[in-house]
Amino acid sequence: MNYLSLSSLLSIFLFVLTVLSPVDAQKACRFPAIYNFGDGNSDTGGFTATFGSSPLFYGQTFFNGPSGRSSDGRLIIDFMASSLGKKFLSPYLDSLGTDFSQGANFAQLLATTGLPTLILPKDSPPFGFNPIYYGVQFSEFVQFVERSQRIRNRGGKSSCLMPKNESFAKGLYTFDIGQNDLAQGLFTNTPIDDIKKSLPDLISSFTATLKNLYNSFGARTFWIHNTGPLGCYPYILTILPTNNVDSVGCSKAVNDLAQTFNSVLKTAVDQLRSELPEAAITYVDIYSAYYSLYLEPQNYGFERPLEACCGLGGAYNFGSPTCGSTATVNGSQVTATPCKDPSKRINWDGFTYTEAANKIIFDKLATGSYSDPPNSPKLACRRK
Repeated sequence: MNYLSLSSLLSIFLFVLTVLSPVDAQKACRFPAIYNFGDGNSDTGGFTATFGSSPLFYGQTFFNGPSGRSSDGRLIIDFMASSLGKKFLSPYLDSLGTDFSQGANFAQLLATTGLPTLILPKDSPPFGFNPIYYGVQFSEFVQFVERSQRIRNRGGKSSCLMPKNESFAKGLYTFDIGQNDLAQGLFTNTPIDDIKKSLPDLISSFTATLKNLYNSFGARTFWIHNTGPLGCYPYILTILPTNNVDSVGCSKAVNDLAQTFNSVLKTAVDQLRSELPEAAITYVDIYSAYYSLYLEPQNYGFERPLEACCGLGGAYNFGSPTCGSTATVNGSQVTATPCKDPSKRINWDGFTYTEAANKIIFDKLATGSYSDPPNSPKLACRRK
């Protein structure tokens, strides 16, 4: 019997790493911190720190109670932080014993990219949108840089909870925002063609802030999610009912609007690469990743893909009261409670996803197959 030599075995091993699994074979980036901007898809507590605690049932799957996240458990940004060896990101506005040494989260539930016109609070869906939009989140970041370094330089017990100055240039900057701008246009009865015409200016304001991060703070690594299949969300299908649906029951018109947004964003990202030559910019196709769950829900163990897990009433289990709240319905007090097994649902509360869906999506993103260039978060930094 012939045995392979040690050198032959090593060659085979290296071949498998570099050819069959090129993403895993490369040397991982070392990000000292993560700075996140966005809406409810990545908010780890900014909204609740501003407007009040999460309702009952939120956070039940992983945190055993409300955690400031609009989900039953972890979000994509949580899985990303863990994969990079970082703590879960603390929201900037949460001041109680907060550790910012490895980054900060500026995202807020119901945040828009541009200045919102339909502003919280409203008593019934769609409720309105958050005044702490993307521009305000950036202003908070500017303040965070100045104040965190002042505290760190002063020394004392709090200094170790602040990021090192180098983290602002070497950190990973993540973005997930845009769906609420589209929803706001739809809820204010703006014609879809007019919403589409407004998108270049909206995206331009987004990229202007990103350039500011690059030029003023030395940021170099950007991870940008496009917007998801909004036409599959229970709250959209409930508030804007339509017979014009695709093969899986999602609104064709709303998803077409989302894809137009993504096309404009992709063009802007391509332009940014030429304008910011030292930047490493990864464009992430969240839309396709999430839509794959609706196309083949049974392959991922999901049931009733268009229904919210936590809600009450209607074809999509979304209405009034919303998840965790109580209202009088037909003369009786009723509370909107979760489904028996959230791991079998894609959507949590009509607006955002379950931990089960978020975990599957992060695992997809980690392969690099939904990114341009095909990076995992671990390989998103610039290669020299």
